[in-house]
Amino acid sequence: MASFMKAVTFSYDDGVTQDQRLIDIFDRYGLKCTFNLNSGLLGQANALIREDVTVAHCKPRACEVPKIYKGHEIAAHTLTHPCLCDLPDEEVVRQVEEDRLALSELAGYEVVGMAYPGGGKNHDERVVRLIRERTKIRYARTIISNASFDLQDDLLVFRPTVYHHESMQALFDIGKRFLETEADRPQILYVWGNAYEFDIHNTWSQFEDFCRMISGHSDIFYGTNKEVLLPA
Repeated sequence: MASFMKAVTFSYDDGVTQDQRLIDIFDRYGLKCTFNLNSGLLGQANALIREDVTVAHCKPRACEVPKIYKGHEIAAHTLTHPCLCDLPDEEVVRQVEEDRLALSELAGYEVVGMAYPGGGKNHDERVVRLIRERTKIRYARTIISNASFDLQDDLLVFRPTVYHHESMQALFDIGKRFLETEADRPQILYVWGNAYEFDIHNTWSQFEDFCRMISGHSDIFYGTNKEVLLPA
């Protein structure tokens, strides 16, 4: 049972070096985030081309993880970021559970959350069943945004409210709607994305404006995914 009427939480994928800049913003405004990491890729340097822009996609070293993500939540994203729908059963379980265990050791606490890796169709009924029955993951975020603040029954196919990179205007519009909501039942604003995406159009300052707007409200609980979705 939720212990709040309104909550804000963030979720960012891949575990990239841009996370450090993002964490600085979150810490400045008292916001909490869950970062979904691929433990099998830590320490690797890479680059991606997105919208004809080349952006860094470099992973911190394993030894840096505890310090970088201190005060926030570490969650699983599979060992090497494959499309789970394309894998046999045993490999789905291995990718998820070995990542969870490796990250638990790095974090110093049990990791129980994850985000499905990849775009498009990145999970199906079989994958969800395997995770439910054969891993210790307790919640898993999809990439299907629903523009809703309502609680959800099945946390293993959790749908976030909004994808930050879809449109900054949409992000602000939903944030303002959330602030204006007079909740008569628990409501969650859940924002997700990838930190490297802020480099594509240099939207760091706009996102900081959003964080400034959404933070500091006495009627809102600010927590990690685990704190919001699995309250004690």
